[in-house]
Amino acid sequence: MTTTTYSAQVAGVCAPDTGLAKEATELVRDTASELVYHHSRRVYWFGALQGRNRDLSFDPELLYVGAMFHDLGLSKRFQASGRRFEVDSADEARRFLQAHQVPEDSIRRVWTAIALHTTPGIPEFMEPEVALVTAGVEYDVLGIGYKDISDADREEIVARHPRPNFKQRILSAFTDGIRPKPETTFGNVKADVLEHYVPGFERGDFVRTILDSPWSE
Repeated sequence: MTTTTYSAQVAGVCAPDTGLAKEATELVRDTASELVYHHSRRVYWFGALQGRNRDLSFDPELLYVGAMFHDLGLSKRFQASGRRFEVDSADEARRFLQAHQVPEDSIRRVWTAIALHTTPGIPEFMEPEVALVTAGVEYDVLGIGYKDISDADREEIVARHPRPNFKQRILSAFTDGIRPKPETTFGNVKADVLEHYVPGFERGDFVRTILDSPWSE
């Protein structure tokens, strides 16, 4: 296993210093790309800071596991699954948590947080851990709420987990992860990625699907 240093606090936010969190970190560090590892760590801290800003009470350990596992489904081993990468990621987290005998309600929260992290307009109204995984992802990838976090806190997190050429690299990771299963992008934001980067890709059309259904009217 790769040796990993666990920081107790970054930008005024403590990371969970538990065996479960440490094992989650090692697993992602050893199986995901460096890009995904650093992105996932930033998602935790950005999500936690947004939780503080919103005065939300959340379980840091569940938020951490959700953040660390949320993009594992982009890995090459899942490219033939035929399922959305978010579901593959969520199922990996569920297997990990079940192996550690985590209560089912906690597992459900983490699974939901990961499965919905690319579905805007819903997670923010759910449990804090669900809302904050999405908030962390939206902050790091889309810059949503960019000014909600101070320059000093943002710079401290990025210094710990750098993001060189992140915009292009994360788009490449999305493209590589979902190109083999384009049908999984129907109705979600990842169709935009393939439309930009995969020649010949045709996104699903919801209206056309209704009109072409076997119903007579």
